[in-house]
This record gives sequence, structure tokens and C-alpha cells, in this order.
Amino acid sequence: MLEQALVMLAAAGGTAVVQAASTDAWAELRQAVARWFGRTDTRREQVESERLELTRTAVRSSDPADADRILLEQQAAWRTRIEYALEELPESERAEAADQLRAVLAEHERVAGAGRVSAGPGGVAAARDVRVKADRGSIGAGVINGGAHIGPPPLPDPSRG
Repeated sequence: MLEQALVMLAAAGGTAVVQAASTDAWAELRQAVARWFGRTDTRREQVESERLELTRTAVRSSDPADADRILLEQQAAWRTRIEYALEELPESERAEAADQLRAVLAEHERVAGAGRVSAGPGGVAAARDVRVKADRGSIGAGVINGGAHIGPPPLPDPSRG
């Protein structure tokens, strides 16, 4: 049984894999995670890289109605794989492997954080897809530079008929 800190590390690893699967940071994280699993065994590294690619395919091709379930399943699967990988190591190697995984995740956070979005008070920011649906109305989309006001449309000018 792993100590709580390593379980949390495995959970962070699973989350990072799933979150990166549909981003530009994917290739770098996939390679680093596969290398971490491989531990100088190039065959195992290749197998893990292929498994990671299957995760990307699952995440990117999921039906929107199933997306949350797929994300959670993939996240749990990678958390478990990381936990098992750490458990299988001799105690003398476990701390070093954990430090290496922390370094992989820190580097990913640094790279992924560079493209992070944010919004001020009352704003909305999205780092993933945004789906908007309108019932009995219409939706317009675009880029707004500056302020915006949403409310009822102005009344037509009577002189314009």
C-alpha cells in the first residue's frame, strides 16, 4: 500500500495526462510520461506511449454526452497505472521515481501554464471547449475587445419603418 503522498502524486499524474490529451502540450507530456514508465526500457516506453495515445484518442473522439464519463475513466485508469508502477518498485527506488514524476508534472505545469486562460471578476474563461445552446433564441459568437452589454435589443427607429 502506498503512502498518501504517493497516492496523491498518482492522482495528479492521471489528471495531467487527461487534461493534456486534447492540448498542444500533449506530445511533450506523452513522451515524458512514457519515458518515466519505461525507466530506460525502450520497449516498455513504446508500449506506454501507445497506451497514452489510446487515451488521447478516447478523450478527443468522445461523444459530448459521454465526455465527462470518459475523462473520469481515463483519469482513474492512469492514476491506477501510476500507483501500480510505484508499488512495484523496490522501496529504495520509489522515492527517486516519485521525484522524477514530480519533475515531469512540474515541467508540464510550467509549459501548460504558459497558455493558461484567466478572467477577472464577473468574467468567464475556458481552457477547453465551450458549448453554447440557445432555446427559442439565437446565439452569436465573436471576439470582444473592450466592454460588452447584453440586454434586449434597441427598439427600431420609427422613421426607418
